[in-house]
Amino acid sequence: MTGNLVRETVPVADLTDAEARVLDAVDETWLLDRLRELVSVPSVGGSPAESDAQHIVAGWLRALGAETDVWAIDLVEAATADDAPGQEVAREEAWGVVGTLGGAGEPGLVLCGHTDVVPPGELDLWPGDPFTPRLTGGALHGRGTCDMKGGLVAALAAARAVAAAGVRLARPLAVHSVVGEEDGGLGAWAALRRGHRGAACIIPEPTAGAVMTANAGALTFRLTLTGLAAHGAMRDQGVSTVELFGHVHAALRDFEASRQRDVERFTGTALPYGLSIGTVHAGDWSSTVPDRLVAEGRYGVRVDEPVETARAAFEAAVAAACAGHPWLADHPARVEWVGGAFASGRLPQGSPLLPAVAQAVVDAGRARPTERYVPAGTDLRLYAAAGVPTLHYGPGDLGLAHSPREQVPVADLGHVARVLALTAVRQCTVEA
Repeated sequence: MTGNLVRETVPVADLTDAEARVLDAVDETWLLDRLRELVSVPSVGGSPAESDAQHIVAGWLRALGAETDVWAIDLVEAATADDAPGQEVAREEAWGVVGTLGGAGEPGLVLCGHTDVVPPGELDLWPGDPFTPRLTGGALHGRGTCDMKGGLVAALAAARAVAAAGVRLARPLAVHSVVGEEDGGLGAWAALRRGHRGAACIIPEPTAGAVMTANAGALTFRLTLTGLAAHGAMRDQGVSTVELFGHVHAALRDFEASRQRDVERFTGTALPYGLSIGTVHAGDWSSTVPDRLVAEGRYGVRVDEPVETARAAFEAAVAAACAGHPWLADHPARVEWVGGAFASGRLPQGSPLLPAVAQAVVDAGRARPTERYVPAGTDLRLYAAAGVPTLHYGPGDLGLAHSPREQVPVADLGHVARVLALTAVRQCTVEA
């Protein structure tokens, strides 16, 4: 532990005795130590370490006295079920972990976080090993610190505070530790399919102080273009798919711009319904006009837009681009939908969960948060689709996720743990 950890002053007015005891029981030293340990596990989606991280969390839940369900997810079922969210990485195994504390019946609150992280990318861009957490400038740096091991460990610290304070909940508090969020939502889907539900859910993804009540969706597409091969010395005798793709890509840029409507509640981007080309592969010989190109990308789904409607709009845009081109009119691009499928999702209008969390933020010592939407696909939509009112409130800034600058402020970790603990006591209520 270092001197960088500063405990915030928490107002005690209008708190019940149980609430005050739970706030006082939030142990930020325990929280930071557990986060360091979890960040040190390189749990990239699909790697063996993804399972290692789940078993570590399961051990922590057992140590808290939680009734713990740990199970091997049926990957065959996950690949064939009609409602499966899809996967973008290969897995030999995957584990679900759910812990419940106190009470009886359906949990009054679910706290859900994912242990999988995206690959670190080019290691030379990091100031050090991405999986060796560094505490500098009041923040913990490393892959997964804000997306979203920080939020998950804050949830665990909240559950630990409830247990340590000796508060007996009338309804259970559940913690769902899931995998596969980054590539579709396998873990959350499996937990819900196993019957783990609740009256409400908070997913502490990084929200930079806002409460996020809706998420845009995201679909992965593949475009295949066919041209005509020729010797590079006589390229005018061929049809280059690279040049064809330039035409299609320009049309898709116009299509993307037309979809950015009613975006005021999104933060961090002017393109919350972005359409991004991630990979392009063309040709097989440097002096041959390339006659085949395959591009894959990510396409944003508007809030409340059915996935089928979003797909149809994209396919229509590609078809229109091809119809107006002399070659593509007869040789149109082929569209395929591959990988994970993130629908949009939202907290129901008028849900009491939003004011409850906002009041907990105030009672934990910060200003009342604004309501925003997250432009990325998240597990929110899976819980919402299962009838569980869900929102995001968590430590850190999503703008730093998936980058070598990933970090989470230590002060945010303790604050979010207190907000989650307060909300848990109020949602699950205290036994008389």
